[in-house]
Amino acid sequence: MLRQSAKQHFKLFSDPFIDDVQGPEDVFMSPDQQYVKAAMYQTAKRGGFIAVIGESGAGKTTLRRDLLDRISREDPNIRVVFPRIIDKSRINASSICDAILADMDVQPRSSLEAKARQIEKLLAESARSGNSHVIMIEEAHDIPVKTLKFMKRFWELEDGFKKLISIILVGQPELKNTLNEHIHPELREVSRRCEIIELQPLNGNLEQYLALKFKRVNRSLDDIFEKDAFDAIRARLSINRGNSRVPVNMMYPLIVNNCVTAAMNSCVELGMAKINAELIREL
Repeated sequence: MLRQSAKQHFKLFSDPFIDDVQGPEDVFMSPDQQYVKAAMYQTAKRGGFIAVIGESGAGKTTLRRDLLDRISREDPNIRVVFPRIIDKSRINASSICDAILADMDVQPRSSLEAKARQIEKLLAESARSGNSHVIMIEEAHDIPVKTLKFMKRFWELEDGFKKLISIILVGQPELKNTLNEHIHPELREVSRRCEIIELQPLNGNLEQYLALKFKRVNRSLDDIFEKDAFDAIRARLSINRGNSRVPVNMMYPLIVNNCVTAAMNSCVELGMAKINAELIREL
């Protein structure tokens, strides 16, 4: 957390990284994230089967919130099914059926066969009325392999040539491994139909990202950083994992936020005016 002393030192009345997204204008979108955002919307609107994959803190939840906000403002004919079960390792075909029926305000029938028939009829009628439907599941890396196999059955529901429901899975890199047919050949019918889209690090967009965060609290980057700090942050967040000699770029929003917060706190402790490269290297 950003300490009170750091807020006073940098003339901040609020933390630029806490409750930092209050509306679409607060969402930073690099070109990579713009592509993911557009792919999620087009999948929800026009159909498809995608898996959005990113490290913890890469911005997956922000993109999900942005999508739901856009749908509510611009396209209420998109009906989003959002299974609420907390432990995704327990999600199964029956619970997904229950979620579809609940989000369509319909009481589910008792047997899975009856639910399936009920869902197909309801989705077809809704689609003929001009609605689109999408299942969105977060923490999808925890979904059991058996349940992922059933996802293809939901995606195959159709009325003539029209698909009745699209699917967006959102999860951490483990989901990519699960969808790898060389690791899980039993999922080849799913993995060959599911487009994998990966959230990339901020890379060359670090300054633009931080500029937006500090603009929200009425400060500029020149008020906080020396010019050499940004390259130092890039180097600091290139991490060697295990025995690999190739560094992994961990410059994701949450990790950048934590790094800058720690630097701002240290800056005050050391009696420095601004964050510089040496301070970043010593974190």
